[in-house]
Amino acid sequence: MRRKSRLGSLLATVTVLLLLNACGGGMAVPGIALESNDPVQQVASLKKDLVAARERQLDVLAPKSFAKADQLFQEAQRMLSREETIAGILLKTTSARVELQRAEQTAQIAHTVLGNVIKVRNLALTAGAPQLGDDFTEAEEAFLKLTRAIENSDLKWAQRHKSENFEAFDQLELRAIKDQHLSETRRLLEAAEQRRAEKIAPLTLAEARKTLREADEFISANRYQRGEIIRHARNALFQVRRLEIIMRETDGLKTLSPEQIARRLEHQLYAAASRLGAPDQRDQLFPEQLKSVLATIEAWEQASQQLNDEVVTQQGVNDKLRTEIAALENLTREEREARELLVKEKQEKQRYQGLFPQVRNLFKPGEAEIYKQGDRLIIRLQAMQFPVGSAMVSSENYPLLAKVRQAILLFGQPETVVEGHTDSTGTESNNRELSQGRAESVMAYLVANETLPGDKIKAVGFGSQRPVASEATAEGRSLNRRIDLIITPELPGATPDPLPKLTNRSVPPAE
Repeated sequence: MRRKSRLGSLLATVTVLLLLNACGGGMAVPGIALESNDPVQQVASLKKDLVAARERQLDVLAPKSFAKADQLFQEAQRMLSREETIAGILLKTTSARVELQRAEQTAQIAHTVLGNVIKVRNLALTAGAPQLGDDFTEAEEAFLKLTRAIENSDLKWAQRHKSENFEAFDQLELRAIKDQHLSETRRLLEAAEQRRAEKIAPLTLAEARKTLREADEFISANRYQRGEIIRHARNALFQVRRLEIIMRETDGLKTLSPEQIARRLEHQLYAAASRLGAPDQRDQLFPEQLKSVLATIEAWEQASQQLNDEVVTQQGVNDKLRTEIAALENLTREEREARELLVKEKQEKQRYQGLFPQVRNLFKPGEAEIYKQGDRLIIRLQAMQFPVGSAMVSSENYPLLAKVRQAILLFGQPETVVEGHTDSTGTESNNRELSQGRAESVMAYLVANETLPGDKIKAVGFGSQRPVASEATAEGRSLNRRIDLIITPELPGATPDPLPKLTNRSVPPAE
């Protein structure tokens, strides 16, 4: 047994000496020291080293030396499987390690000479350039020519041709990035063009092409701004998908008559208006119907935000009121009911006070003036316009009345009076009749749109008897032609005050 072990050591030493003598030409290679003369262990260790070398790209940075090392490894594996002599197997593994060391030295030189080329090649690989097929294969073969030239000590040739290879990988990286983000968009656009998009939807096709072109140009100039690339790419994809929908809708409309198309659009607008509680405006042009829907949405959004703000405020108020309510437990029934009524009235008044700024925020400057008089809220509609001598509510007023509707609904079902006013032009009897008709038209709008039941609202026409500005000027007469809404919230235990009598003076500032 000892003799066998000594024989193995002797063979390993002879192998190393032979290898060192064989490496007299080319690059200098340091000596190889075997950690073990176990052929199984040596083959397994060499396999791991080859894997690690491939991960460090020695297979392309020093292809000739790496290929020799890999070939020697394969031969060592076959010899091991055939249980050939230990000396022969160790000779193969040691020779392979010599080639790996030579490959390491060549790779270091390659990094010095081809540093920028190696970097851009890695970027192209990361971007997915191998999927570009023959173009990538061609660039890769050119790169291997450079590294083989370095292995053959022809550094001048490598220096002279490296810029071409750098440009090739640079363009491959850019193409791979564009392919990653825009390939689906290009495919869908090409399919749409094949289905005659140019004829069916030329305007939408032009928009889709434009956004795709902009995305392509942005990537060319900013290939590493990933977030913005994704945004441009998504926009391009959205426009191409939009083109697909427009083409489908256009094809579907071919079988419809102009009237059927108009009724189809009307139905869609009416369905949206109905869900939102907007008035039925099917007797108006489509842009007016859409304008009313958008105004209703805006009013609901404002009301929703105001209600959220109110909830936050009310939470603080409720904390204080809980303390007051807790004190009711030790009172008599009559005392408790009286105190409860006071607490509820206080709470409701505080809520009412909080609603005033919410109502004011519903309206833009010039649309309405908002005032408080005691427990009443007055909405003076500055932007409310009627045709001359007419009491009909025109469609231009619907967005404004939608906001009035939201303001009233904030108070539940308050008692509401719609007042109509005119200037002094014309006879007083005609003015009173006209103002009454205008007030009734606004009241009918609010009742029809389920703002208030009929027993909670009434209309009164005052003609020119209650001006708020001088009749001597056109501006003053314009201010006097108005609609006022008097809103009286229901407060627990409160007795409604008589309706306020507005004089020719302006309403006092808000409290």
